[in-house]
Amino acid sequence: MKVYKFGGASIKDADSIQNVAKILKSEGTEGCLLVISAMGKMTNAFENIVHAYCYDKASFKKSLDFVVGFHEDIVNALFDEPNIVLDKVSGLFKNLNSFLAKNDSKSYDYLYDQIVSVGELLSTTIVSNYFVEEGIENIWNDVRKLIITDNSHRDAKVDWQKTQETIIESIDQKKLNIVQGFLGGDTKGNTTTLGREGSDYTAGIFAYCLDAKEVTIWKDVEGVLNADPRVFKETQLLEQISYEETIEMAFYGASVIHPKTIQPLQSKEIPLFVRSFKDLNLKGTKVTRGVAIKPYLPCFIVKKDQILVSISALDFSFMVENNISHIFKLLHQYLLKVNLIQNSAISFSVCVDNKFNQFETFLEELKSSYKVDVVKGVDLYTVRHFTDKSLGEIQQNGLPLLTQINKETAQIVIKQ
Repeated sequence: MKVYKFGGASIKDADSIQNVAKILKSEGTEGCLLVISAMGKMTNAFENIVHAYCYDKASFKKSLDFVVGFHEDIVNALFDEPNIVLDKVSGLFKNLNSFLAKNDSKSYDYLYDQIVSVGELLSTTIVSNYFVEEGIENIWNDVRKLIITDNSHRDAKVDWQKTQETIIESIDQKKLNIVQGFLGGDTKGNTTTLGREGSDYTAGIFAYCLDAKEVTIWKDVEGVLNADPRVFKETQLLEQISYEETIEMAFYGASVIHPKTIQPLQSKEIPLFVRSFKDLNLKGTKVTRGVAIKPYLPCFIVKKDQILVSISALDFSFMVENNISHIFKLLHQYLLKVNLIQNSAISFSVCVDNKFNQFETFLEELKSSYKVDVVKGVDLYTVRHFTDKSLGEIQQNGLPLLTQINKETAQIVIKQ
């Protein structure tokens, strides 16, 4: 099989969905599985619904009405006779309202997964029905019954054995299948999610379980670029990169491919292509085993709104293994993603991402045992295959607070 992943930008409106249908007609649909994300910026919009439900009831209806209207507008634009699809869309929102009316859980992460997941259910329902109208027969699958996970909401762990058994039993490999990205389900029937931007990972999971021929991630750029075009004025296409290089770039925060995607592909040597849904004539980027990066040039990765934390002992004694072990235990406990580490004899510094908003609690506990200095709102620049010129360009973006360099990678923390 071939596995295709279409993200939110590729199905953000009626014209975009029509374009996906054209791509499939051009590339072929037999033995193909599509992983589809929520439409446009709808994951953000559903996150607003979660926040309103938990913390701001007065804005809940407005947040929900915006999402309902967005999907109804797309259906009305796509279909000559939209009523059947509108009924399906309405049914999904009725299910959501019914769940919320009966809910007695106070767990934000649990509620997040049950609410935000509706975005993918809506997008795949609309796309699947539009394909049928266009003569593209397909099978709509509920991925929550295929990817089996634990109950770690918002960052669920895949049960690979159960997942592979279920996928092989359920997927007709000769036909076009559609599944939701980002989602899974635990053994009790609760919806889970695989981590933000996890649809790439979904594609990797299906490719592994089905021994796919290849995976293609369709993007609004021509392939994997050496820098984010939203941040850097000049970028270049990387024609080929290795699994190892891709993992390195993803680890440091490159947004083009989800960090967990590569491991299942690498283990079965399934090639990954990153192509443009805007221009099928472009070859894009090929990711495979053991190839040199081509062309060889500096690659820039930026993580914004980071927190730089410098830690030292209260009595200015050495920072030894016990101290560092204790700090890492707290970082893990409070779900703080560490993106840079630097230590000296008497201090230990980390640059962290406060994705789950638990930094202040972490900080209070840390201050009971250590002297702590904090700088918020910093940018972390990582440069793979750096040159003196590339480092000089980065340092012009603000005040460098910390620099760390090894053979292939330089990291600089910048305060604007």
